[in-house]
Amino acid sequence: MSGAGKSTLAEALQCRLETAGYRVMSIDGDYIRRTTSSDLGFTRADIVENNARIVDVCVEQRANADVILVPVIAPYQSSRAAAKQSLAPGFSEIYVSAPLATLRERDVKGLYAREARGEIDNLIGVSSKSPYEAPVSPDLHIDTAVEGEETSITRLHEFVLSRLKSKNGN
Repeated sequence: MSGAGKSTLAEALQCRLETAGYRVMSIDGDYIRRTTSSDLGFTRADIVENNARIVDVCVEQRANADVILVPVIAPYQSSRAAAKQSLAPGFSEIYVSAPLATLRERDVKGLYAREARGEIDNLIGVSSKSPYEAPVSPDLHIDTAVEGEETSITRLHEFVLSRLKSKNGN
């Protein structure tokens, strides 16, 4: 959900991987919303379509990167399953979470305050109109309320390196 730490972790991971010589691409959800998906709202159908467009970008860019990071909200199991099918092999589902109370406290973008004031009625994971379907068995789960930022980054880095080594037969 918004404020869990997805972008923060992705930025740090990208830096570490690029320093090690890997070609890394990161697909920012806010950028996609402002460009490729500027015609979409936040209905369930629009969110599913936005996630599908992001998958299409990943498919198109696979040959240009060793790793593609996608720190976006993918609230529906069906969208994550479709992404996995389109991007297998090499797809990993990483669930970055924090309890709603922590997200409200962080509120990096001010979305939770706007929701509390009634200015937003479809905030993913808060509104009944936009539920968040938590992954049942992600490849990696990082709870940013439980572990510190450096620990989270290190775990994510080690996970990705292990996947890269498996992919390359090392």
